[in-house]
Amino acid sequence: MLVLGIETSCDETGVALYHTERGLLAHALHTQAALHAEYGGVVPELASRDHIRRVLPLTRGILREAKSTLSDVGAIAYTQGPGLAGALLVGASIAQGLAYALRVPALGIHHLEGHLLSPLMAKPAPDFPFIALLVSGGHSQLMRINGIGDYELLGETLDDAAGEAFDKTAKLLGLGYPGGPELAALARQSTPGRVKLPRPMLHSGDLDFSFSGLKTAVVMQVKGRTLDATARADIAAEFQAAVVDVLVAKSLTALERCAVSHLVVAGGVGANAELRTRLDKAADRGGFKVYFPPAEFCTDNGAMIAFAGALRLSRSTAAKTTSDGSFSVWPRWELATVSHR
Repeated sequence: MLVLGIETSCDETGVALYHTERGLLAHALHTQAALHAEYGGVVPELASRDHIRRVLPLTRGILREAKSTLSDVGAIAYTQGPGLAGALLVGASIAQGLAYALRVPALGIHHLEGHLLSPLMAKPAPDFPFIALLVSGGHSQLMRINGIGDYELLGETLDDAAGEAFDKTAKLLGLGYPGGPELAALARQSTPGRVKLPRPMLHSGDLDFSFSGLKTAVVMQVKGRTLDATARADIAAEFQAAVVDVLVAKSLTALERCAVSHLVVAGGVGANAELRTRLDKAADRGGFKVYFPPAEFCTDNGAMIAFAGALRLSRSTAAKTTSDGSFSVWPRWELATVSHR
C-alpha cells in the first residue's frame, strides 16, 4: 500500500510517499527558517499561512518523482499533534479532505512517535525494547520503547527543552534563527576551558532535564564581558558541552536502569555532531548500540509520518477505516497515551 505522509506541526512542511513493500519512494521538505528569522522565532500565524501555500505543490512534486498519482494512494497519515494548533489544522484538513475524496483511511499520527520510530527506516534498525532520547525545539524526553504503541516516559524537561535552549542562547550570542546549527559551528572556533557553565540536574538522581538555568548562566556570562568573536565562540562551546554532558549522562543512566542495550536518538538536536560523537564513544566503551536517523530525518519531515502510518496500518484494523472527513487536532498530546494495540 502507498501511504502519503503530511507533517505541518510547526515551521517545516514535509510530505512523503512510503510504500509498505518498497519503502520510501519520495519525500520533500520546505523549511520556514528564512520566514521567521526576522522575528527570532516561529510566528504561528505566518507558519500556518505558509503551510497552506506549500502542502499541495509539494505533494504534486513527490507524486511526479515517484511516478504515481493520487489514485495510487491507499492511505494518508498526518501529524495530529502535538504542535501549533493552526499549523496542525492545515495538515489535518488537507489530509482528511483528500482521504474523504479518495475514499481511503486518514490516520492522525503523534509527532514524537514519528521521530522515535524514524530510525526503524534505516538498516540496521534497533530491536525492541530500546531507550529513546527525543531532543527537539519543544521536547526533551527519555522514553522506554517496548514496541509499536507501547511507550513509557522515564524523564522529561521541567522547563526549556534542549533545542529551545540552543535557540535562545544563540540569540543571546547574536546568531540567527534557527540557532542550533549556527551555535554548533561557532563552538568549533573556541579554546576549551576558558568559560565554565553549570550542568543542570546532572546529579539529580532522576531522568528529568532542566535547561532554563543554563540559559540564565549564559546571560550572566554575556553581561560580564566584552562579547567579541573569541568570547562568543568560547561561550557557545561551553554551552554545547554542558547540554551534551547532561543528555549523555541521563541516557546512559536510563540504559542501565532499564537493562536495555539499544539507544535511539531522534529530534532536531539529534543532528548535533558533538552529541553524536559523544554517544558513539560512550557506546564503544559501554557495550551498547546507538542509532541515529539520517540527518535529513532528524528535523521534522513527512517521511517519519508516512512510515508511522504504514506501521499503524499493519497493526490495527481500526486504522483501515475509510475517512468520513471529520477530524480534530491535539496541540498538547502525551506520547505515553498513544497505543496501537
